[in-house]
Amino acid sequence: MLRLRHFPLCPFSRSIRLALLEINLPHELVAEAADAAVPGARGLELPADLPTLELEEGGVVAGAYAISEYFDELAERGVLDARGPRLFPGSIEDRAEVRRLVDWFHRRLDREVTQPLLAAKAWPRLVSGAPAGAPSSSGLRTAHVNLRRHLDYIGYLADTRRWLAGDAPSFADLAAAAHLSSLDYLAEVPWEDAPSARNWYARVKSRPSFRPLLADRLPALLPPAHYADLDF
Repeated sequence: MLRLRHFPLCPFSRSIRLALLEINLPHELVAEAADAAVPGARGLELPADLPTLELEEGGVVAGAYAISEYFDELAERGVLDARGPRLFPGSIEDRAEVRRLVDWFHRRLDREVTQPLLAAKAWPRLVSGAPAGAPSSSGLRTAHVNLRRHLDYIGYLADTRRWLAGDAPSFADLAAAAHLSSLDYLAEVPWEDAPSARNWYARVKSRPSFRPLLADRLPALLPPAHYADLDF
């Protein structure tokens, strides 16, 4: 059986956890310590060390980008049920748009919003000897301004398409929802100011694949009451 090494608040890990359930791939979850999800904590110049996917036949696929493409290769080769959902659906152009948005959320949203807020609100409580470099008050203000801009963009996409990348749900929706769910766990998302993004997120949040994420609890850092509420 596939084994996914993850950390509950890691947005990259969350996107792959969602993907595994969306495409119905049997797997086992192995939770790592929080420091595995902290950028640079292991001396690597990467957004995060997680997730990693251990394959049944041996070998490891590392990182959300590579793992999502690995899943797509399985679908292309007929390993997965052809009637099931695809992470990168549609035409060549449609699939390119999914990849563009995945990069947008996993790179830009992560850099501008998710990592600064995790560094300020999560790592000091979850990581012993958390690395220095948490954002200043001005840095936090910038992250909150950036978050509102990203919510506006998600709202624009949701208002002009059925799903973020087009007519079908895709890995772009899972990547965006993974980041927002991590931020929502920290009570950092101003949903009242982003109705279109909120309506889209409610649709994703209501999918069966989201239930395990909504059940996540870290004893040292509990989510707000609305976190698991589908009618938030």
